[in-house]
Amino acid sequence: MLKKLVPRQSVHTIYDIDANHLWGFGVRGIITDLDNTLVGARDPHATPELIEWLNRLQKMGFKVVIVSNNNHGRVSAFAEPLGIPFIHRAKKPTNVSFHRAMKLLGTNARQTAVIGDQMLTDVLGGNRMGLYTILVQPISIKDEGFFTKINRRIEKWALARMKK
Repeated sequence: MLKKLVPRQSVHTIYDIDANHLWGFGVRGIITDLDNTLVGARDPHATPELIEWLNRLQKMGFKVVIVSNNNHGRVSAFAEPLGIPFIHRAKKPTNVSFHRAMKLLGTNARQTAVIGDQMLTDVLGGNRMGLYTILVQPISIKDEGFFTKINRRIEKWALARMKK
């Protein structure tokens, strides 16, 4: 079980991801989490830096979809102005939202990467599907919800066990 929590790659922020490496590896679609991955959990809009990053990915040929466990209002208010498709109330790490996202992207598991800040939702869900998983450090943990705080404690325990 702990092996499924280990991402293929771990970076500080999304801006540290080498898109050329992903492209060379055959990745064509990116499933990304929203809260604390792209922006802080309470940040309503994309930053100029994020918009530039997303545009650069799309110019390279990547397709992007946001998959979030958050509600429709939060996810749509963020994604629609950017013209990015999204799946809300995704119930990650279940497979359903990842299958739906790959259908939207027109990719298979080998061509798809998952980017997220949580091992128990993003990484576990992606690894169970055979996707290329990338863990980023959370942007901010001060505004996280109750269940995310519980997940962080479990992640801390899992990391300590993995180090042994």
